[in-house]
Amino acid sequence: MKLWDVELRNSEGQAVIRPGKEQRVIINRMSAGALPSNGGCTRAAASTPGSDGGTSVNITDRGSTMAVKSLPFQLRANSFDLAELDSIHISLDAPGQFVKYTAKEHALKVAKHLGVQKGLIYLLGTQSASAEDSDRELPFRQRRYFYYLSGVDFPDCSLTYDIETTKLTLYIPAPEPSKIIWLGPTPSIQECLDKYEVDQVSYTCELRNHIFKWAASNSHQKIFLLHPTHAPPSLASITTNLDATALQPAMDEARVIKSAYEISLLRRANAISSSAHRHVLASLHSATNETHLEAVFLQTCIAKHAKKQAYAPIVGSGENASTLHYEANNEDLAGRELVCLDASCEWECYAADITRTFPISGTFSPEAAAIYEIVTEMQTRCIEALEPGVIFRDLHDLAMESGIRGLLRLGILKNGTYEEIREAGTGRLFFPHGLGHHLGLETHDVDGAHPLLVATTPCTASLSVPPPPPPPYTHRRKLEAGMVVTVEPGIYISRYAVSVFGADPKHAKFLDFGVIERYYKVGGVRIEDDLLVTEGGCENLTTAPKGEEMCAIIRRGRGEGECDGNEGVY
Repeated sequence: MKLWDVELRNSEGQAVIRPGKEQRVIINRMSAGALPSNGGCTRAAASTPGSDGGTSVNITDRGSTMAVKSLPFQLRANSFDLAELDSIHISLDAPGQFVKYTAKEHALKVAKHLGVQKGLIYLLGTQSASAEDSDRELPFRQRRYFYYLSGVDFPDCSLTYDIETTKLTLYIPAPEPSKIIWLGPTPSIQECLDKYEVDQVSYTCELRNHIFKWAASNSHQKIFLLHPTHAPPSLASITTNLDATALQPAMDEARVIKSAYEISLLRRANAISSSAHRHVLASLHSATNETHLEAVFLQTCIAKHAKKQAYAPIVGSGENASTLHYEANNEDLAGRELVCLDASCEWECYAADITRTFPISGTFSPEAAAIYEIVTEMQTRCIEALEPGVIFRDLHDLAMESGIRGLLRLGILKNGTYEEIREAGTGRLFFPHGLGHHLGLETHDVDGAHPLLVATTPCTASLSVPPPPPPPYTHRRKLEAGMVVTVEPGIYISRYAVSVFGADPKHAKFLDFGVIERYYKVGGVRIEDDLLVTEGGCENLTTAPKGEEMCAIIRRGRGEGECDGNEGVY
């Protein structure tokens, strides 16, 4: 028996659950996802043939607290051998009940962190806007705080949540004939009620009266806003009851621990992104420029209905890989050894964050292999130690230790012990960033009351060369089950950074510039996976190949091995 992660969607691409119903389904060659069933994630077990020669599938919840369900689906293979498929995507022929984004669950969490029994939360979604001095609309990106309490991903909306009654009301723009002609209709009130987990849907023009009515009967209660500038004009006369300080910290804390439904979306983002990484490897033989690899990645994501990237792709070849957020992606690959590909899509506003570094030829040079081995050790040790109760800063220190000791073995670092080099801060020349961050609605997701890695500092501090030592870590937050974090160690050989550190005697005495010269061609190596903290440890959500599996795909693409036939975009 072989197990697959599956995602059940109807013909319109919407997630569905139809317990107890028998439906015809079709297997498409697509990446694995997950079916959220009452908040749980599922597995599908392919077993004995069905009565019509198909294969029966049982869907069961994986969460320990979830009841087991069985759905007697029949699989119809579109000329694919089931035994050859690593993953499947199942689409129902018939329409089904929507699996709604768990907005009410999130609202209850936020209210709990606010610590009040009464009050009104008001959130403003992203509004339509044009570029400066232009009639071109800016690309729409929903405000993530608004999405967290609604699941709504179209512009010009807002919401209110009555903490006492738990009533969640969505406000949407009223239909405008001119906009419908040019842009098409926006969702109707009934469509929104059907699709989103809200109690009431009204047009935005009704917001003023609704808030005044609530305020009249709750004269001593607060209206919580994300920012002071988000208060609608209708609230001008009741400003004494506005609170624009408590809501964001409460929402940040709520967002730190992901629900089972959120985890299912992160799984899907990881599945598609991992597939796109695989396709880049398979097509590497025909690429001559960094932009070609970016194009393959984007094509794969879009073909799998993930049209938005979680961040701008980083495709750095050769020494470009030593630039942490290199985004030009426009240089030729000729004469380069490695490519660092840091790219991921988002799925229903939830981000993946995956990095792979691979040899263009399919085989690492001795220098590249040595650096890759160090980074692999850094990541492996951290993932093995990742579990509830662990302090993430301690994992970062573990990665730094592995990196420094590895560079000492290579002779890049010299004339000192690990402890001396760590104390001097010279390790930050080669590993200048943190081990990772929260992942969720943002790629660098919110931290909550206590930062995951270091105390809050101005964002420009990380741009300093040499980077400053981390600030005092007064709130050593421990990992908890339900957190999703990245583990992304790296070693970078940057000419510029070496010149800056080398000018400081404190660091120069530990550096062998002759040995370093041999490694400039490597550029940088970063390996990044997305980890779900579980009760018993952690689960790696990322399935993009790395190591020898990764190199084998490259060599097959170059005709140096047998292709498995599963590397097409669709």
